[in-house]
Amino acid sequence: MLVYFLLNISVAYSTMIAFVNNQFIEESKATLGISDLSIQRGYGVFDFFRTSNFTPLFLDDYLDRFFTSAATLRLQPMHSKKELKKIIGEMIRQNNIADASFRLILTGGYSDDSYQPASPNFIIIQQAVQLPGNEKFIKGIKIILHEYMRDLPTAKSINYLMGVYLQEKVKQKEADDVLYHKDGCVLEFPRSNVFVVTKDGKVVTPAENVLKGITRKKVLELARQKYTVEERAVTIDELKNAAEVFLTSTTKRIIPVLSIDNTEIGDGKPGEITAFLLEAFLKMEANLIAATAEKYAL
Repeated sequence: MLVYFLLNISVAYSTMIAFVNNQFIEESKATLGISDLSIQRGYGVFDFFRTSNFTPLFLDDYLDRFFTSAATLRLQPMHSKKELKKIIGEMIRQNNIADASFRLILTGGYSDDSYQPASPNFIIIQQAVQLPGNEKFIKGIKIILHEYMRDLPTAKSINYLMGVYLQEKVKQKEADDVLYHKDGCVLEFPRSNVFVVTKDGKVVTPAENVLKGITRKKVLELARQKYTVEERAVTIDELKNAAEVFLTSTTKRIIPVLSIDNTEIGDGKPGEITAFLLEAFLKMEANLIAATAEKYAL
């Protein structure tokens, strides 16, 4: 009883506003019935984007992917893209957090037999977000490999079973993340995409059986302006013998990978091409914020 009492005290001071189905509600009061397939079977999709200075970054891209994921799992969103933009704009206004993350979740719905999908439930959660600084870029990360491919990998499903399960192993190996591979070819991180820079300066990323990240998409656009770019299969040997390796994600942007299964990548320091792409990506973000800041100004 004491634990329950303390837990309720901790959420009582929360004034964050969430969105559930068709209404804004205090996050501490938001609920989901236990018969929902997201709880019973882990069935559902989500997407995740962030705001900077109250401006949603690349929102159209994220919403397009959200609808694509929903279609892959045969779930029908209850709001149009235009309606979602209005809801998101209102949440930005109500919660008044300049730099935040947004998580859109579409569940399998309240199933009569705990197996057949029903009318989906829809949730939006907003939280403050803090991005890694220059120190994280300089330090880079150490990763390990694990053979696994996600179910329906082109959909952003809520099923992160393997990623969560492997967290203990990641800590035991004193690593920062785990990279999936299958049949000798690398795929993706649980929450990020991987890029390789070959010794002849090509920028390469896996093309099949991966989630097409939005940051991945933007980095490909930037890389094509200066380098030869390839979307294709990347072998483990190619990965470990690359000149540079980096990951891309919504909240990490671009982070160098400096060690893989204790194999040092390149000279063990962030590479020149990785650094150039991060600078170009930050400039792309800044230009987007400057162009749209007035629209979302509070």
